[in-house]
Amino acid sequence: MGIGLILVEKGLITRAQLEEALAAQRESGERLDRVLVRLGLVSPQQVLNALGDQFQMPVVDLTVLSPDRHVLETLPTKLVYKQSCVPIDRHNGTLTVATSDPFELTALDELRLLTGCSIELVLADEDELTKFIRTHYGVGGDTLDQLSTNREEDLEVTGGDADDIEQAQEASVIKLVNDLLVEAVSERATDVHIEPYEDELIVRYRIDGVLQRANVPTTINRFGNAIVSRLKIMASLNIAEKRRPQDGRITFSHRPANGPPQEFDLRMSVIPMLFGEGVVLRVLSKTAVLMSLNDLGMPNPVLSRWDGLINRPHGILLVTGPTGSGKSTTLYASLNRIVSDEVKVITVEDPVEYNVGGVNQIQVNTKTGLSFAAGLRSILRHDPDVVMIGEIRDKETAETAVQASLTGHLVFSTLHTNDAAGASTRLLDMGVEPFLVSSSVEGIMAQRLVRRICPECSTPYSPTDEAIPQGFVMPVSGQLLKGTGCRSCRNTGYRGRVGVYELFTLSAATRDMIMERRNAPDIARRALADGDLSTLIQDGFDKVLAGQTTLNEVARALSH
Repeated sequence: MGIGLILVEKGLITRAQLEEALAAQRESGERLDRVLVRLGLVSPQQVLNALGDQFQMPVVDLTVLSPDRHVLETLPTKLVYKQSCVPIDRHNGTLTVATSDPFELTALDELRLLTGCSIELVLADEDELTKFIRTHYGVGGDTLDQLSTNREEDLEVTGGDADDIEQAQEASVIKLVNDLLVEAVSERATDVHIEPYEDELIVRYRIDGVLQRANVPTTINRFGNAIVSRLKIMASLNIAEKRRPQDGRITFSHRPANGPPQEFDLRMSVIPMLFGEGVVLRVLSKTAVLMSLNDLGMPNPVLSRWDGLINRPHGILLVTGPTGSGKSTTLYASLNRIVSDEVKVITVEDPVEYNVGGVNQIQVNTKTGLSFAAGLRSILRHDPDVVMIGEIRDKETAETAVQASLTGHLVFSTLHTNDAAGASTRLLDMGVEPFLVSSSVEGIMAQRLVRRICPECSTPYSPTDEAIPQGFVMPVSGQLLKGTGCRSCRNTGYRGRVGVYELFTLSAATRDMIMERRNAPDIARRALADGDLSTLIQDGFDKVLAGQTTLNEVARALSH
């Protein structure tokens, strides 16, 4: 009996729902149980329990298991990946093996012959099984096992260009690179770092703003050059050039088990290092849904003031913060809020990270002379209402942006400063005249990203007096939340990020201070006293009290 009839018999779905799922299956080619889950007709746990009852197989939770290393080594890595099954216990000549597909029983005989044990099958969730295999056998473990065993001699890098190309086009190397990229997007990584050292190759993913080592077998050390060569081919770079930095881009598609296909734009940078070439890939999702301003985590008072600023007819609005603090996301969400048939929006970006409907976007190209300043001068002839400049990097761009704002355009841009008040003095340092800054800048948003407490392992705790920073007021309960660490969050206690915001709106008093070239701390103190400035640290404390993040995370993100 198939899974569909099993679920109908147990009353979990109707005949009509089964027919609907079968029709969807014919279009997508997915397994029926995955289609049923994707359509929301049943949950993965309901499917698992139904199969367990039907086949009289116990259901296990792999997230709480820690099998012995010797038990895991009972089956070769290649077979574990091929059959998608893992040994979890061995007792009295019986090997307990977890699988997610009880219909595929042909592997039983192979397992018996290989181990000499009787086999007892148990059921596990498919996603948990995949994570379990990657955790204990490493990403691409089967491919590396095959490379090391079958092609060890042939895949050693000898330095010749032909050898590099041949290795990079090996099916096993292609699969290994794909495995690394799939793991990166599955773990929500924003960057992939491949770093060669004398005796090892380290692969790290930046997840929620923090670098974490990828779980790859140590045998990957021998195939660093083959991996880099494969990535160069994918990015259409010169595979023979190993002495100079190179930049390229890769379009990568991935279809999750339960979801539509996803497309990613990978920005690749290769730099020669002491023991080989280092690679960093910036992962940009081409199919990601643009976040709205309401989803960013702005406090309501800040959101209402920012809403008023982005609907002004002219002026400059700046978003500041370090690299990776979510400035572009805030700008895109702001543009998305105001774009309409009556408003023409043009952007100049490097790179264009997201495609926004109804917005004319221009990619900076320094090779052809299309810089931020040159692009801005040109697009002003296209009669825009709103202009976005990816970043103000120099005096020329800053002065052009000021002139654009003074001639009736609303200009959005970003700056790299620590706080909101520092942005005004940064423009002065670039050489822009004080009267131009004070008359054109309307508002400055500073922001950081802090990691959210993982909802799966969130638990209350009472911090010690030493851990409570000055200015933080504890709740009446005397308890805060923190994550204890689980598989869902890679044992970090955090999953996802939320913004922390500081908004500075210029008043007549602060504009006069800018004209006098007063320093940023003086300007900030005056704005704070007048109610024109909401601080990063206060928003961070508010998010701690709301149970969204922790004191340690706020301290890490706002260490200045």
